[in-house]
Amino acid sequence: MTAYALAHLHDVQSLHPDVFDYLERIQETLDPYGGRFIVHGGAVEVREGSWPGTIVIIEFPSADQARNWYESPAYQEILPLRTDHIPGAAILVEGVGPDHDSAEMGAMLRAAASR
Repeated sequence: MTAYALAHLHDVQSLHPDVFDYLERIQETLDPYGGRFIVHGGAVEVREGSWPGTIVIIEFPSADQARNWYESPAYQEILPLRTDHIPGAAILVEGVGPDHDSAEMGAMLRAAASR
């Protein structure tokens, strides 16, 4: 099942030269794991709550591939180039399959909550 790496990055106004190095090198760390950018710092239109900063979403063929990429020596080598200069949060999350049914999920959660 498809999985995603999401980063919510804050205070991206002034970029340190290390961040340029990170950007120039990240794709070569993604390629062996089938990673591809879905969203990379595009405009954010906030509809609910607040969202300081920007978002990056990278798609992987599976959660294992996403984990293996994040933990890879190649990515760990460049990671501080970003994290030392741009605060934020990063997560890995599994997607849903093509047969996902939110109504069915809601019914299962309702049943579990009433026990």
